[in-house]
Parts: sequence; C-alpha cells; structure tokens
Amino acid sequence: MLVDPAALTAYAAGSLPGEGPLTVERLSAGHSNLTFTVRRGNDEWILRRPPRGPLLPTAHDVIREYNVLDLLGRSGTRVRVPRVTLACTDPAVIGAPFYLMERVDGEVIRASLPEWAGEAERRAIGFELVDALAELHAVPVEPFVAAGIGKAEGYLERQLRRWRGQREGAETRELPDYDALSTWLGDHLPAQSGASVVHGDYKLDNAAVSPEGPRVTAILDWEMATVGDPLADLGYLMSFWIEPGEHDDFAAVAGNVTTNPGFPTRDEMVARYAERSGRDVSDLTAYVVLAIWKLAILLEASYARHLAGTTDDPFFALLDKGVPALLARARRIAGA
Repeated sequence: MLVDPAALTAYAAGSLPGEGPLTVERLSAGHSNLTFTVRRGNDEWILRRPPRGPLLPTAHDVIREYNVLDLLGRSGTRVRVPRVTLACTDPAVIGAPFYLMERVDGEVIRASLPEWAGEAERRAIGFELVDALAELHAVPVEPFVAAGIGKAEGYLERQLRRWRGQREGAETRELPDYDALSTWLGDHLPAQSGASVVHGDYKLDNAAVSPEGPRVTAILDWEMATVGDPLADLGYLMSFWIEPGEHDDFAAVAGNVTTNPGFPTRDEMVARYAERSGRDVSDLTAYVVLAIWKLAILLEASYARHLAGTTDDPFFALLDKGVPALLARARRIAGA
C-alpha cells in the first residue's frame, strides 16, 4: 500500500480541518513523484510521495519540494503555487516522506484538449504559461540560497556535472547520442544569463489551467526546482513546444497537443518571455539541448525501474524507443 489512510489520519490529527477518517485516491497523472487526492468531507488536499525504488541519488526529494513551495508561498510575490499544509519526514508513517498541499481549481492539459479550449483559448494558454514563468523568475532568490536550495552562480556547470553523474549511476544500455551530446554541451555551455528560482520541469502539463480567462492557476511538480539560470526553464518549455508538422518519435514522449491550431509558435513564446522578463533570449540552443539531454537521462532511470519491475506505469515501457528518440532530437538541434 502506497498510502495507508489510517496511518495518515492518525498523523494528521489536529493539523487538518474536520474529524473522521481521511480517504486516499491515487491520481494517474505524472510519472515521477506519486500524487494522491486526500479527502475528508468537503475538504480536499493533494499528497505527494516518492515512488518505490531504485531511485537516482537526490531524486524524488518531496521534502525539498515542500520547502520550495513553502518559500514561494511566503515570498509575497505573484508566483502561482498551491499552499502547502503539512509535511512528514518520517518514512515509518506511510512508508516514505510526504507532504500535503491545497487542491487548486484548474485542469491539467496532457494528451487531449478540454472542450472549452478553442483556438483563441489555446493562444491565451501559451502566453499564460510564459507570463507565469516570468513571474516565477522575478522572485528574490536570497531566501532560497539561504535555505540551501541552489546557488546563484555556476548553475549550468553544476547541471552538466550532476546529470553526467546521474547517467553513470543508472546505465542500462549504450546510448551513443548521449555521449555525443555530453561532449557537445561541455563545449557549448553559455555564460549564465542571471540567477532566479527555476522550476526545472516547466511545461504545459505541469500547470493547472482554468477556463476562466483562460488562466494558469498553479504551477505544479516542483521536485527539480532550484536557484539557477532562468533561461534553462524557457529552454525546457520550448523543448516540449512541438509545432504543427513536427511529428516524429520524440512526440510519443513529449506529447503533441501543441500541434493543434491556435497555440503560439515557439518564436512568439520566446518574444513574449523577453517582453515580460526583460531578459536577452537571443540564443536558446544550448538551453534546449540541455533540457532534452537531462530529460532523457531522467527517463532512462525510469526505464531502468521498468526493467527492474519496480513500477506499474505503462508509460515507461515506451522509453525503450522514446529515450533514443529524445537524444536524437537534441542532437539534431545541436547540429552535433
């Protein structure tokens, strides 16, 4: 059992409103930290806990994710995050550390579009994603640095070093494109553009979107957040922003909902970010390549879990071909 409702009820006594047992229902969305709906009466929360192992070192740290959300919630800025309500570091309670946060109204858009999302709404959704990202990058970084959540300098070099190490700890097969990209990135890392709080996994299906506006109501899934180069988030978002006609094997991993008419182009999204943030975005190539390279390493670790039989997520079976497709796309973008 991934979450024992009785154990959770006992631990949360006095910390959550209402009385009586909590009910727990697993949400199928997402492929990393596990997400559950917790209910009592008319109240609802979202619970996050790590999956069962084997896990990459430093990955799936839900308490760090909780701390990021807590600091963002107390930052006094417009950043769109759910309010956290409870955290538990003791794995004896439900079998792993976990935290609870408020449930935010809004729909997560994944493989299909909601009925209300016509072409005008799709265009607005794209620009809302960019605006929410620019708001995040305006948050002061000092409290995060003081809390040990990242450093203001050296982000890109640390990313390269860290993710090379992650790959070395989870090798299941040869991936020649990985080696070529690792070398290319070492030769082409740009100077850091600045320092901000970065999400680390910023994409359409890590946001909740309300039809009212439409508006991004919350940015979700903060396990990879840190202090670093803001253009890394923009490059990551653009790495997933597939335009019409770009149907290749990569789409099976990244999804292809943005190929529908109405969504802004990548150039329009980048221009919007430049307008909202005031940052120089003249060359994102290395950031996009880094984003896809990192994602491939992360998903290869998930593929290793699939091969080991420690996950029941059917998505991970697709990574047999999906990870090489990601790396091939990154190599095309790099021209390596």
